[in-house]
Amino acid sequence: MRILITGGAGFIGSHLAEALLARGDQVAVVDCFEPFYAEEAKRRNLAPALAAGATLIEADIRDAGAFLGAVRSAGPELVVHLAARPGVGPSLEQPGLYVDLNVAGTVSVLEACRQAGVARLVVASSSSVYGLNRSVPFKETDRTASPASPYGATKAATELLCHTYAHLHGQDITCLRFFTVYGPRQRPDMAIHKFARLLTAGEPVKLYGTGSARDYTYVSDAVDGVVRSLDRVDGFRLYNIGSGRRIELETVVEELSKALGVRPRIEREGWQPGDVVQTLADIELARAELGYEAAVPFSEGVRQFAAWFLAQHGSTVR
Repeated sequence: MRILITGGAGFIGSHLAEALLARGDQVAVVDCFEPFYAEEAKRRNLAPALAAGATLIEADIRDAGAFLGAVRSAGPELVVHLAARPGVGPSLEQPGLYVDLNVAGTVSVLEACRQAGVARLVVASSSSVYGLNRSVPFKETDRTASPASPYGATKAATELLCHTYAHLHGQDITCLRFFTVYGPRQRPDMAIHKFARLLTAGEPVKLYGTGSARDYTYVSDAVDGVVRSLDRVDGFRLYNIGSGRRIELETVVEELSKALGVRPRIEREGWQPGDVVQTLADIELARAELGYEAAVPFSEGVRQFAAWFLAQHGSTVR
């Protein structure tokens, strides 16, 4: 299958590109190397996929003409739209930028696909759409009208736009709600990566609030969820892609410290704006319709991340 991935130089996108190439797909990656974190890291992420035969098209999805040209040049049968501005905290400081990249950017992708005759899309959403919903585990049928951050609001808007295009234009669009993906190549702003930097530098890890817990999804499981959805795109669909397991932040620090071979120091702080107490995915729908099942235990995933982190940053712990 000919597949185009937006944001393909990022964390999930680069792993997905390699998985698709390994199964024999033709892969084109669109990325503008937006400076949320170092361009060098993104190019390093993408290098194995390029070496295996992926094509890179440098374009910004918000540039409608350039992106339409990229789609027509690649000629995909299906588009996986991962490009977005991530992060809950930064969205509080730059909400307009998040709307521009995540909402206007998605409109540009949907319009380009419509104009180029691409009828099948898989689009990244987030557990952040559940926002202040306190009923756990989160189900696809739960309300998503109370996001806790501008980032969550933009992802909820992304889903609504996808539904609208599926309804109006007959496109087959699947939205995947990812739950805290971690593993090698994880973005440096994400908690596990940030904790690793602090722990290996001998600095304290700050934990905010009490009882905070997340559903952590190893990157190979997230990629498996995407791959399984590709051949089942039919109408408008929503799926949770998580582990179905709830991990408290204290456990994250303990497991990561063991994997890195350090002793942790923890400092407690109050809740931060935009935080939610917990996330937990109900994955029954993905299990039933996609055959999806998270395969990597959290402790093993953390070991894999720690091995990558030490290889990237040096194995000497200060």
